[in-house]
Amino acid sequence: MDLFDRTKAHVLALFRIVVGLLFASHGAATLFNVLGGPKGGKVPDLAAWPSWWAAVIQLVGGTLVLLGLGTRVAALICSGSMAYAYFISHQPKELWPLQNGGEPAALFCWAFLLIAFFGPGKWALDRMVARSLSESSYAT
Repeated sequence: MDLFDRTKAHVLALFRIVVGLLFASHGAATLFNVLGGPKGGKVPDLAAWPSWWAAVIQLVGGTLVLLGLGTRVAALICSGSMAYAYFISHQPKELWPLQNGGEPAALFCWAFLLIAFFGPGKWALDRMVARSLSESSYAT
């Protein structure tokens, strides 16, 4: 168990980085028609509800989580957006995610909630900014 305890923060950081990258990729695909393009087939119009806003949350929130910058708040917003997507777009079709195509939304929702509560782990810009601020306060 010692190995698991010693590497927990590193594994959490890798989890955060991968989840953030995958989420940001969805946003980039939807907004910029890259990486296979948007799932709906066309790029949403500027400020169109909810598709354009969801894609912006995916791109910006995913990037912040990936970098570990404002991680907990960004992850909470990302989690909420996926809960909204699940209950508005998927759950009305069928009860179970396997039946309604909502597995990605459900998984992202719970993954981001986990990150929001456990924090960014190692290798987060939040940690570097906090360290830099504390060092500069000691210097003055």
